[in-house]
Amino acid sequence: MILVTGGAGFIGSNIVATFCERGSAVTVCDRLRDNDKWRNVAKADIADIVDPDALDMWLAGRLRLDAIVHMGAISSTTVTDADLTFDVNVSLSTRLWKWCAAHDTPFIYASSAATYGAGEQGFRDDDQIEALLRLRPLNAYGWSKCFFDRRVANAVARGEQTPPQWVGLKFFNVYGPNEYHKGTMRSVVAQKFSLAAAGAPITLFKSHDPRYTDGGQLRDFVYVRDCVDVVLWLLEQPKVSGIFNLGTGEARSFADVAHAIAAALGLPAKIDYIPMPEAIRPNYQYFTQADMNRLRSVGYEAPFTSLEAGVRDYVVSYLATGDRYR
Repeated sequence: MILVTGGAGFIGSNIVATFCERGSAVTVCDRLRDNDKWRNVAKADIADIVDPDALDMWLAGRLRLDAIVHMGAISSTTVTDADLTFDVNVSLSTRLWKWCAAHDTPFIYASSAATYGAGEQGFRDDDQIEALLRLRPLNAYGWSKCFFDRRVANAVARGEQTPPQWVGLKFFNVYGPNEYHKGTMRSVVAQKFSLAAAGAPITLFKSHDPRYTDGGQLRDFVYVRDCVDVVLWLLEQPKVSGIFNLGTGEARSFADVAHAIAAALGLPAKIDYIPMPEAIRPNYQYFTQADMNRLRSVGYEAPFTSLEAGVRDYVVSYLATGDRYR
């Protein structure tokens, strides 16, 4: 039995689908609420769904699990309720960490590239406490993820009991099927596909930094299937623990994404550049790029999907079909 928190969410539901395809028994912990989020797990033969408020009681009735994959979080970078963010992203994560340590259960959790803030310290996934303390996240979400990373690093440094395997994954800009419930937090591919499909211009933000052209802002875009592959590989490597970046290691521009969407549709690329909202300008990231050397150094050798191939698969296999769900 594998528990996936946030299992009806974006990355979580893709992990759940793959586990189920492989014949694993999977319990999902998530809130489905009143939108179409339930469709993310509708095709998966899951064992059960547990409400997050009942999770502690559910775990109390378990002697063992094969793994906990903790993807559940408040993941919006614009959320302002820091108390709620801390409770979900830190307190819950701590309880799961302690349960896994006490029950000898592997624990893989979602950290975030948002921990790097504006990237003044670079994007190297050093999980030593001194390095983590130098990071300056730009929002409550990034701060909460960094806080838990530091809590983990401190526990390891003090020699406290830990899960037999523990891994934090600093996801960069993930895109792919089952992200539709995320609203404005959806990837630029999901947000701009309908414009391109209708033959309308794709709108991108103008640059307000002279170092970058309009649409030249750079991100490390990683296809969700690559993220799933890394999680599965890690669970097959029980001796690998640590905090690792999960991107491609290659920064690409938003203009590149727009051209990839158009190419996948067989259409010429049309782009309109619009002013960036003033509210987000002070904390806007113009560049992210995962340093992937650490994950490679522990033996992960699979190539990452190129932006063009990933966008093409996403568009052709999901967004442009009558069924967008994995």
